[in-house]
Amino acid sequence: MKIIIDGKVCEAERGEYILQVARRNNIYIPTLCHSDALSGLGSCRLCVVEIIDRGWSKVVTSCIFPITKEVEVVTNSKKIRDIRKDLVMLLQARCPENEELKKMAEEFGVEEDRVNRFKLDLSENCVLCGLCARACEEMGTGAIATVDRGIFKKVSTPFEDPSPECIGCAACVNVCPTNAIKMVDKDGEREIWGKKLKLQACEECGKEFATVDHVKFAFAKAGRKLEKVLCEECRRKASLENIKNVFEGLEL
Repeated sequence: MKIIIDGKVCEAERGEYILQVARRNNIYIPTLCHSDALSGLGSCRLCVVEIIDRGWSKVVTSCIFPITKEVEVVTNSKKIRDIRKDLVMLLQARCPENEELKKMAEEFGVEEDRVNRFKLDLSENCVLCGLCARACEEMGTGAIATVDRGIFKKVSTPFEDPSPECIGCAACVNVCPTNAIKMVDKDGEREIWGKKLKLQACEECGKEFATVDHVKFAFAKAGRKLEKVLCEECRRKASLENIKNVFEGLEL
């Protein structure tokens, strides 16, 4: 079916989300809590757009709003810009020193005095988007989750102790949009969520690229016996070498 986004006619499949269609057609919609690797959360609400259907208008969250019929979408109206500006202002009030949010505040024209009227915690970097907990869940570990409610809500391990389920895969770190999760690799160990895990070195080049627990977990999940452990680069080289040998054998 066809939908119109900012005056541009776009092809869409039934059930696709507006954000997916917009990105495929190079139409910019800002996001903070979205990851292409995970299903939409709609936590930050920065991807709001305006839907116009039979003369009626409503604001929806584009990352979780499925297309079911032909509609018109407006991504940058004054109403939408004002909503996004207020959202960024509130996010920056929560994390006033976060560099990513400072860039967004500048992009959306958030005045500093509007943020400073709130009681600020200069050490806070987490916007509670939930991406890290979702990534951990999708990995199949469930080492972290959002806990408590209201102003006490946070992301944590069970009882704030080092989680026995954490394999140090860093999926949570990679999806965090504000770099709120701290991870340190040092002296053959990775420290994350208060837990220290031994790093695994590539058996070909010697580069430390993952934790031992992560490697064991990955092989077990794939149903494979633990074999020669290679980093991504060496694994790619080995695959290319195998392909080359196959073609050379065919030529013979």
